[in-house]
Amino acid sequence: MFKKFSKEDIHTKSNLKSSVQRGLKTKFVDQYPKIESAISEIVPKKSNVSLYKCEGKIQLYILDEHVLFYQNFDELLPSLKLVHKYPSCFPKVQVDRGAIKFVLSGANVMCPGLTSPGAWLPEESIPAGTTVTIYAEGKEHALAVGKLAMSTDDIKSKNKGVGIELIHNLGDELWKFDNE
Repeated sequence: MFKKFSKEDIHTKSNLKSSVQRGLKTKFVDQYPKIESAISEIVPKKSNVSLYKCEGKIQLYILDEHVLFYQNFDELLPSLKLVHKYPSCFPKVQVDRGAIKFVLSGANVMCPGLTSPGAWLPEESIPAGTTVTIYAEGKEHALAVGKLAMSTDDIKSKNKGVGIELIHNLGDELWKFDNE
């Protein structure tokens, strides 16, 4: 999603009213219930959250020059900076070492990269369409955010095809935008 993103893709910038910020926080907590205990730290009261409307119906929510989350149509998605700060608040999967270079180049995650030795999927089933954070074998921080193309049970049983559609990864244009 962010392979070819740049500052030229930003159409408008505006500050959000506090009432809109409250609604945004509620929506984010509804999507990621584990973040509830930290949401007032992520978006403090009386903070100045900016909304950047971009090409392709993407909206960035920015606080103190850092992207907190972004919205593609109706779903709010966490930025990697937010995932790194609050790692236990988002569903997690792990790829093996062989998949790292492909994920960092923006490729979707194939099922064998999620089921081989060194990879890890949670015991409880996660349904298709769920946003997950992608970690790598032997690494502490997440390297990407993606959306499950099939449930984790299907990934384990089929072990073929695309398991996760990549949305945002280390080194992509959103990551660079957040580090400028």
